[in-house]
Amino acid sequence: MTPERFRAQLAELTAALAGRPLDADLDAWLNHEHGAGSATFAALTAACEAGTQAGWLCNREGGGIRYGRIFKPADDLHGFSVDVVDMQDIAGPHHVHPQGEIDLVMPQGGDARFDGRPAGWVVMPPGSAHRPTVTGGRALVLYLLPQGAIEFTK
Repeated sequence: MTPERFRAQLAELTAALAGRPLDADLDAWLNHEHGAGSATFAALTAACEAGTQAGWLCNREGGGIRYGRIFKPADDLHGFSVDVVDMQDIAGPHHVHPQGEIDLVMPQGGDARFDGRPAGWVVMPPGSAHRPTVTGGRALVLYLLPQGAIEFTK
């Protein structure tokens, strides 16, 4: 796996997301079509694991969380930025999603959950906010942010 191949995988997925509202319907669709047990889920999990092991994903660390923005918003990614975090039994910094957020939860052991959700997709609507929390083990979480928009709170 290379960053270029990872980007191509994501471009294919973001093409299906472009222009769709970030809401409960998208959450349900992603989990039905690309959720845990699907080929998409397996491929993205393998890519994130390989990128993390190779050091081109999650190449920063702060407060016990490994993280990194691998791609800024771009036309080929349909306006989404791409971040991946590696978290184990920890809560991250509180933030707001001005345009929403799409997350892929990839447990790496135990029954890891992200904000109480198991393996699969979590869609947060525009204006939502949270303190991202992984419990029950370790998880990689891929974040797709429309136009890279995120506002960390104090």
